[in-house]
Amino acid sequence: MTRPEWAPEDIDITVANAARMYDYSLGGFHNFAVDREMVEKVMSMVPNARQIGLANRAFLGRVVRHLVASGVRQFLDVGSGIPTLASVHEVAQQVDPRARVMYVDLDPVAVAHGQAILAGNPNADVMVGDVRHPDDIVRHPAVSGLLDFSEPIAVMLIAVLHFVPDSDDPAGIVRRFREAVRPGSYVALSHGSPPPQREEDADRVSEVYQRTSTPLTLRSAAEIEGLLDGLEIVAPGVVPVTQWHPDLAEGDVEDRPEVLAAVGRKP
Repeated sequence: MTRPEWAPEDIDITVANAARMYDYSLGGFHNFAVDREMVEKVMSMVPNARQIGLANRAFLGRVVRHLVASGVRQFLDVGSGIPTLASVHEVAQQVDPRARVMYVDLDPVAVAHGQAILAGNPNADVMVGDVRHPDDIVRHPAVSGLLDFSEPIAVMLIAVLHFVPDSDDPAGIVRRFREAVRPGSYVALSHGSPPPQREEDADRVSEVYQRTSTPLTLRSAAEIEGLLDGLEIVAPGVVPVTQWHPDLAEGDVEDRPEVLAAVGRKP
């Protein structure tokens, strides 16, 4: 397997990673052969897997626009992947160029390419960080140097908590982010969920992800709602990503119960 010129030397290009798999599913090129192979395996089991990824990305755009309209101008995107293809800063800064965005990801490939993409953008940055250690993230000088925690912040946990097993206390992770931001802030998330009447598909996909550096834990709507305990859940509640403030301009979109979405506001 040939190492691409853009891949850092310390990255194992023989082990698939969710951030790079997602990049490939969205049509990006910051991924390795093993990532593409794993995506193709998932698609052979779930033929609409790419459409699910695109629906999740469309939700990201809608929720950012909704939060900007609600007065939010700061975003902490944890587990961001590679910030390309209609990422948070592109959407938010189209509305207000002063909007500030800090991306955080565990994958050095995602961070390295994020740094290249964001070069010259004074209101957006990216750093290596682990969603399982929220205190390390919010206390990091790069974060506090860009984001003002005395003002509302939207914590974006888009398609990341399903890579956190129960043993790492995902509800506790959300609680720590909630405690770190001021009232009027938000937590937005999307999360994989076993689709009704198609649990066999979910089991097979989970088996594929067990062979990556980011195993998958799917959760029910009730479990996802529990992650937002202590927050006021914004209407329409915990719903498939395509049903969260759908945009008619996106056309008729098939429901995607495989990924649920929710937004909570800190009172």
